[in-house]
Amino acid sequence: MARGGLIAKVRRGLYLIPPRLPLGGTWSPDQALAINTLMNDREATYQVCGPGAFNYYGLDDQIPNRVYAYNDRLSGERKIGAVELTLIKVAPQRLGETEEVEIASGIDLLYSSRARTLIDAVYDWSRFDSLPRGYSWIRGELAAARVTTSDLVRVAITYGNQGTIRRIGALLDQEGVKEKQLRALESALNSSNSVIAAVPQAPRRGPFSKRWRVIQNEK
Repeated sequence: MARGGLIAKVRRGLYLIPPRLPLGGTWSPDQALAINTLMNDREATYQVCGPGAFNYYGLDDQIPNRVYAYNDRLSGERKIGAVELTLIKVAPQRLGETEEVEIASGIDLLYSSRARTLIDAVYDWSRFDSLPRGYSWIRGELAAARVTTSDLVRVAITYGNQGTIRRIGALLDQEGVKEKQLRALESALNSSNSVIAAVPQAPRRGPFSKRWRVIQNEK
């Protein structure tokens, strides 16, 4: 039945079955049912991140064909029915700052929050191919007052790494953020003489922020 598309295999011995078997067709669970069933089975905590979150918050109009999820149990690619999953195992302390969303089927799907999604666009840029777009998203969300600089600073310090904090600091410095918030970011940095680029995959040409030691090569 699973091979015929009438039920969906989560793992060996665990299957999702529709309330009514489809007549002459195939059936697949929706994203929320698929990922919640898998995560509950493994007693895992998760949050949808990356392209799915970018689309949910209106940052990117491209509808992704797979679900990316940070979680504390599983890594790799999975497929449950027609739902394709990219599971990214992270340390438990990197999970958090989420928003619970009820989808059409009535099942809740846990997304990274808007601020967390923006920070992850900078933190996980290589996985999500999200720079330099992420900087434009941050500017746009700040201008529309959908996030605050305080939220971005707090989330960057809590869930970012040194490179993320430096890149966010250089961006917010450009945007004229209050010195108190910049100092909060600065206090989370280790002493370093290394130089990084705002957009790591672009040529390292552009103005240099001595404070953050970031080459501002966004354009």
